This record gives sequence, C-alpha cells and structure tokens, in this order.
Amino acid sequence: MAEVVRECEVVVVGAGYSGLAAARHLARSGVDVLVLDARHRVGGRSFTDVTGAGFTIDRGGQWIGPTQDHLAALAAELGVATFATWTTGQGVELRDGKREPYVGLIPTSDPHGAADGIAAMLDLDLAAFEVPVEAPWAAPDAATLDARTLATHLDEHLSSASARSILEVAVKAIFGTGSGELSLLFALFYLHAGGGLTNLARTTGGAQEARFAGGSQQLAEGMAAELGERVILGAPVETVAHRPADVMLGARLVAPGADPADPSSDHRPLRVRARRAVVAMSPALCGRLTYTPALPGRRDQLCQRMPMGAVTKVHVIYDRPFWRDDGLNGQIVAPESALGSTFDNSPEDASHGAIVGFIAGDDCRRLEQAGTEARRVAILGDLERAFGPRARTPIEIVEQHWLAEPFTRGGPVAVSAPGALTALGPALREPVGPLHWAGTETATQWCGYLDGALSAGRRAADEVLCALKGEPVGLD
Repeated sequence: MAEVVRECEVVVVGAGYSGLAAARHLARSGVDVLVLDARHRVGGRSFTDVTGAGFTIDRGGQWIGPTQDHLAALAAELGVATFATWTTGQGVELRDGKREPYVGLIPTSDPHGAADGIAAMLDLDLAAFEVPVEAPWAAPDAATLDARTLATHLDEHLSSASARSILEVAVKAIFGTGSGELSLLFALFYLHAGGGLTNLARTTGGAQEARFAGGSQQLAEGMAAELGERVILGAPVETVAHRPADVMLGARLVAPGADPADPSSDHRPLRVRARRAVVAMSPALCGRLTYTPALPGRRDQLCQRMPMGAVTKVHVIYDRPFWRDDGLNGQIVAPESALGSTFDNSPEDASHGAIVGFIAGDDCRRLEQAGTEARRVAILGDLERAFGPRARTPIEIVEQHWLAEPFTRGGPVAVSAPGALTALGPALREPVGPLHWAGTETATQWCGYLDGALSAGRRAADEVLCALKGEPVGLD
C-alpha cells in the first residue's frame, strides 16, 4: 500500500494530556505541528468510557485537587464542571478478618499504630520538602537516599506493624507498586511534587477532592478538537531517525477498527519529517521505539530503570449507593485484601452507586494471572466484608488492566528504581538533538498526575520554541 508522507515543523508523539498540551501551545504560537497517537482515541491514561450496562466511568485518571492549577484552568476554559468526591460518613478498615469503621485520614482501630503512622507520614513529608523537585539528584545525601528503598525506610521508622501495613496500602495506591520497588529519593521527590504524602492520600483538601462531570477524557478531547486534523490517531510510531537539524518518524497508519497493537493489522506506512519532535510518553514506552542513531546510553538506561507501576482499576456498580444508608463513605483500607483501597465513585446525582478500587503491585500481577473469576471472587468478598451482603450482587464489574494495555503497560506512573535518579536523572528532560521529552513523569509539580502532564507538555513546547528560534534551551 502506498506510503503516506507528511511534513511539519514539530511532530508530537502521544495524544495524552501532555502531548496535546504541548501541541496546543505550539499551534497557538504559530508552529505547524502534527500529533501522532497509536490508539484510536486521545487521552492516554485518561480514558472515559461507557460500560456494557450504559454507565459512564473513568477507566484512568479522574481526580482533581487543590493546587492543580493547570488542570483547573483547562477545565474552566473548556467549561467542564467538577463535583466533590463523596466523603460523608465513616470509612472501613478490613484487617485480621475484622471490620472496623473509622473517621479521618487513617484507621484508628490500633491507636498506637494510628499515631505511629501519622508521625511517619509527617516525617516523610518533612524529608520530602528538602528534596528539590527540579533536580532531586542534587538533594543533600542524594546518593544515600537513592541507594535505599522506601520499604527499608518505613521498616526502620515504624514500630507498629499495623501502621506499616496501612502505609503500604497508601504507597500502592499512589505509585501502583510496593515500597520495596522504588528508590527512597524518588519517593521523596514525588511526594514533594504533589504537596506531601498527607496531601496525596487524602480526599477532602487533597489529591482526590473532586471529579469531572462527564469524565476526565473530555478535557483531552477539547484540546484535540482545537488542533483538529493536526491530530492523527491509529498511528503507532515505531522508528525515530534524528539528526541535529531534523527528525524522521516511521509509523503505521492503521485503518479505523483495526488493532494498532497488531503489526499485521490493515495499515499504510506513514513517514513524518519535522525539525523537532516532542516524545510525550512514559520512559518505558520511549525506550520501545527504535532510534537512529541510538539514544545516548544515559537516556536509554533511564528508560530501562523507570518501569511502570502495576495497577488494575476496578469499578463495581450497583443500582444505588446503599452503603451511605449505613453512614459509610465508600472508602476501604484493607492491607490484606485484593482491593487495598476504594472510594465512592457514584455520580453526583446518585442515580446509581459505584465503588472504585485499585489492585496494585504484586497483587495486580498475581491476580492478573489468576483470571477473571478469581478476581471477581476476591473483589466481591472484600466489598461484602466492608458493606454487607448487598455488595455481593452488583449490576456490573468493570476492570481496566493497565498492565496489559499495549500503549501504556502499567500505571498510574513510572517509578524510579534505586540508584537510577542520581546516576541518570538529568536525562529525564534533557533533549537529545531535535528530540524533546514530555509526559507526566517529566513534571516537577504534580508528577504522575494529569496536572503534571499538562505542565510538562507546556515546558517541552517552550523548549522547542526556543530551539526553533535558535535560542539556548533552558532546563528547569
């Protein structure tokens, strides 16, 4: 089939929040830009969908909280309303076969453990605020911090086993992986970027404070609508040939309805020549492209040592939010369960009930192998213990296996292995010839979140604008 050839000033790889934000800023600055995305949709890790039973859900990122100013500004510009996450009532702790209601940030069934946990969270936040978000590798004792895992730190600083297990639930919910898999330095940077562990863990006043009426993906769709035909979907990029003054991307233009992840799907070869490129993907996915010449060793090693977390997002939908009748807010903390943490995800009008939960880290990988029925039994068992027998009979269970998504390969964010930041961190945002890097992982504020994706895209676009004008590219 005949090859399609396109030319532009700047090509953006990835039509998630970050790539679209970069492209929109470039287009508004008068730059001729194209955006390629492998999927037949925009949004990346933001994915609003209608279930088989007709319910609208966010399969990916969905929340907005205070200080997420880029996200709030975009929602206001596009006229997308938000509403508060339901928090009225008590949460439920499941531990040792027992069910204990609680009020507050963490369970209090073990008062000593609760105090120990709060103290540890505050200590982590104080340490995090000493790590510079622009260059965590320049922090005092960076090498020592980077050589240790977060697990080692928690084991040494928590005397209560119950507090230790509660914080592990929080770590899995935030990072999508266990505390033993990430560098302490990276964890401290990430906490600082999001306002601290306390801020990331809480709902009211924190990262999970509100949701978007109609779902988060409409913000990506709004940005894409402004770009119009400059967004090309179903176009997985495979090769990147780059020279100091230009770049050539090799991609497949996959027919609508065909699977972009299948190389044998009906497609046409696509080549895009540009002066600069913005690659707006996680480091792990950046590393799956073929570069000519090969990426510098430091950048390639970074891609290898920042794997994605492992998370399955689960929606369990009922005819009504019946747990509210019992004074419960839908939040579960369950250190020994498949669903380590949950939230009330019902619509604002409570026209039906929904619980959203996360299976993360080793539990995600284990239950991925166990199969659908094993996961269903585990999920409903956890919800029945928390909310009673009515939880056993939902209308629908919808799972989003981000680990198996071919163009995501995990979530919610890439994490840094011990030793990687101090050895390789500067390569995270440093351009390689005409190649610039975006994606939420490159953000210095709200890294890993939708807001961070937007600011990272804007930062990459500003780098490109400087490069196109022949000005030095300043890295923050």
